[in-house]
Amino acid sequence: LPWPRTLLWRSFLLIALLLGASLLAWLQIYNYYALRPRAAQTAQMVVSMVNLTRSALIAADETQRLALLHDLNSIEGIRVLPAESTDKLVGLPDSSPTRALQASVRKRLGAYTRFSAELNDLPGFFVSFRVDEEDPEDEYWIMLPRERIAGPAAAEWLGWGIAAILLALIAAYLVVRGLNRPLKALESAARAIGRGEPAPNLPEHGANEIAAVAQAFNQMSQDLAELESDRALILAGVSHDLRTPLARLRLGIEMSGAHTDDIAAMGQDIEDMDRIIGQFLDFARDSQAEPAQDCDIAALLHDLAQASRRRGTLIELDTPEQVIAPVRAQSLRRAVTNLIDNALRYADTDQPLALRLRNFPDGLEIELADRGPGIPADQAERLKRPFTRLESARSNAQGSGLGLAIVERIAKLHGGHLDLLPREGGGLRAVLKLRL
Repeated sequence: LPWPRTLLWRSFLLIALLLGASLLAWLQIYNYYALRPRAAQTAQMVVSMVNLTRSALIAADETQRLALLHDLNSIEGIRVLPAESTDKLVGLPDSSPTRALQASVRKRLGAYTRFSAELNDLPGFFVSFRVDEEDPEDEYWIMLPRERIAGPAAAEWLGWGIAAILLALIAAYLVVRGLNRPLKALESAARAIGRGEPAPNLPEHGANEIAAVAQAFNQMSQDLAELESDRALILAGVSHDLRTPLARLRLGIEMSGAHTDDIAAMGQDIEDMDRIIGQFLDFARDSQAEPAQDCDIAALLHDLAQASRRRGTLIELDTPEQVIAPVRAQSLRRAVTNLIDNALRYADTDQPLALRLRNFPDGLEIELADRGPGIPADQAERLKRPFTRLESARSNAQGSGLGLAIVERIAKLHGGHLDLLPREGGGLRAVLKLRL
């Protein structure tokens, strides 16, 4: 069986194994220091009582033997019965202590000694002996009280042992569960923060260490909520403070009376600046705040393809008729738009883009393929990292600014990733994989 992965069952199984090993050790100790000495003492008692009874019978006058046997039965609970060839016997239970007892008694009284748990349907502990060891016909049975011989039954010992193990396992489970519950609550709260949802406050009670972790997490959660609020305010201010001057510049250029080519060039510069600002804002925006909802991915890609065609982009669309999946629709729209913009900026615009959607049991793949310069395999991952190569990306035809970093972030938000692969015949295949 595979080793459990959860802390609860790992700890519980480890404690159970330790308890089992401890029980086995105690059984060995009990066998060595209790069962064996008890068997030796019982054998010594049986031999002594048989020898004393034999000696009493030998020493007593024949006319007094019946009175002697009566006294042994009434005072000591010992009965002596003559052995007959027709006696009906029942063997003793087969167990290690019983076998050791029989072997020890036979060693001292003689190999002819017999044992029985019943004699002619009379229950008890019967041991045979001979008054005259040389005369097989002079054999008797001595019946000893069972309580002098029998110790606690094995089933009784086993029952108490199982009860003790069960109590210990229940206690171990409760202890481990008491440690595991705060960790599960912490995991759930952390996942909620990862999804952009408000995390519930963890209970700040229990052991000092657990309470301290809960207090630290609650404080962190409050700090993150405040930072998120501040970031939303800052992004709104940045968007307003930067784009308002750009709008005034665009209006001033249109009214400047400059040459048409100059106006077009300056307008393009302003568009580039606005696009760069938009990329920064998109990258800084928290897409996790958007909840995942069922969306027709095929219809979403169809809308994006139609919008691109209206701007003069050649684009081929290959999707199933309908694909419903829980996604963050606006974030996914932004990711595919960035892929299209990246292809338009650096690929051959005379060749059509190929936009495909593939549906798999565990997720989706959205692929945008273009013709033009590709990306070396050793640079693919580097181009998905923001800021580290921003300047060279702006001047290098193989770069793509923050667009791919935004796509990679949105892919991870959906449990997937972005692959940048070479296209057969030249070009780039950007594969957006989503795990749903």
